[in-house]
Amino acid sequence: MRMLYQFLIIVVISFIGEMLNHFIPLPIPASIYGIVILFAALKMEWVKSQHIAEVCRFLILIMPVLFIPSAVGLIKSWDLISANLLQYVVILMVSTVVVMTTSAIATQWVIKHNKNNKK
Repeated sequence: MRMLYQFLIIVVISFIGEMLNHFIPLPIPASIYGIVILFAALKMEWVKSQHIAEVCRFLILIMPVLFIPSAVGLIKSWDLISANLLQYVVILMVSTVVVMTTSAIATQWVIKHNKNNKK
C-alpha cells in the first residue's frame, strides 16, 4: 500500500504537469513541467524524499524496460531513418560531446564551489 501511495504522488505531479502543458502555450514537454514541480515540491519540503524514495528506486530499477516502446518505434521507422542515417549519426556524436563537456564543466564548478564553501 505504501508504494501505491508513493506512486500516486508521482502520478498526481505528472498530471499537474500535463495540465500545465495543456493550458500554457509554450513548447515545453509536460514531463519537464512535472519534473520542475516535483523538484520544487521536494525543495520546499511539501513532499519529503522518503515519501517517494521506494517507488523511485523501483522505477530506476525497471528503467531499461521503459525504453522498449521507443526502440520499437525506431525499428518501425527504419525506412525514414536510414535515408538520413549519416546526419543522425553526426548529430548524435556532436550532441553527446556537447552534453559530456557541459556536464564535466558543471561538475567541476560544483566541486570547486563546494570546496571553497568548506574552507
